Amino acid sequence: MAGVLLRRSAGQAVLLAVAVSLAYLLAAAALDPRAELEARNPRPSHAVVEARLARLNADDRTPLVVRYLTWASGAVRGDLGRTVDDTPAAEEMGRRAGVSLRLLLAGVLLGNALGAALGLVGAAGRSPVIERLAAAGGFTVLAVPVVVLATVGEIAAQWADARTGTRIFAWTGEYTPGRPGGSLHAIAERGRHLVLPTLTIALGRAAVLAHYLRGTLRDTADAAFVRAAVAKGLTRRRVLTRHALRVAVIPVVPLSAYGCATLLGGAACTEKVFAWHGMGEWLIDSIHRGDVNAVAAYCCFAAIVVTGAGLLSDLAVAALDPRTRT
Repeated sequence: MAGVLLRRSAGQAVLLAVAVSLAYLLAAAALDPRAELEARNPRPSHAVVEARLARLNADDRTPLVVRYLTWASGAVRGDLGRTVDDTPAAEEMGRRAGVSLRLLLAGVLLGNALGAALGLVGAAGRSPVIERLAAAGGFTVLAVPVVVLATVGEIAAQWADARTGTRIFAWTGEYTPGRPGGSLHAIAERGRHLVLPTLTIALGRAAVLAHYLRGTLRDTADAAFVRAAVAKGLTRRRVLTRHALRVAVIPVVPLSAYGCATLLGGAACTEKVFAWHGMGEWLIDSIHRGDVNAVAAYCCFAAIVVTGAGLLSDLAVAALDPRTRT
């Protein structure tokens, strides 16, 4: 297992470096921080704009390769440059990454649990009505944009609060610690703020996972070892959950792990709708402002999340399938 971890880590490190480099080059070539600075009111002088661009390493008159090498040499040391607002990009990324990771972790855990349950229900074939409803619901969720799901969630929460006469859900911003109340109150408040954005992220992940897991479980259900277990007297549900699931989940694990890229895109829309000041909101605002270093910092975060998920996926597959350890 140690050899697998070492080989996978080396490969993921190379992919991380390539992804981050391409992201910075694309951002630096496409965005125009000069236009954002010159459009401010009151308009700064030409000298001030030139000085700020030089400080940001974002002067479009400097060759792109030179700007990249300057940024890369700093990135190796943990310095991702400064944003258009003249704040350290790494510091801002660290603050916002915690917000996004709390949301993503909750969404991933809930989405995986829902997807596994729906996949098992669909593969068991005991209730055709439930199976059709689960399949139809999954395709509906996949067809609806994330921003629409988030907006529908807000409308449903407002309707529920109006009907009950209480504030069950909180859909604006993350809970801020330090408000009056004890630890139980803080936990309850954090949960109220997490419910809607977590469901928005989890539903899409659950729909994808359930669809593929249902298909792999059906294929595995016809395997010889499954038929042998049923012939020995085990129920079909027990065989699926204790024997077939371990085999069927192997091809789904990489799909689920590398789906983090799509998950990050959905999280950006979710954060914007629910006013969570995380990495996704930062990315959208930074693109509008032409903030090259902020966009590059977000891409570093996304690349680390995706490659980290890929590494965990490789380790999980190696643990489930001994043939991949060689």
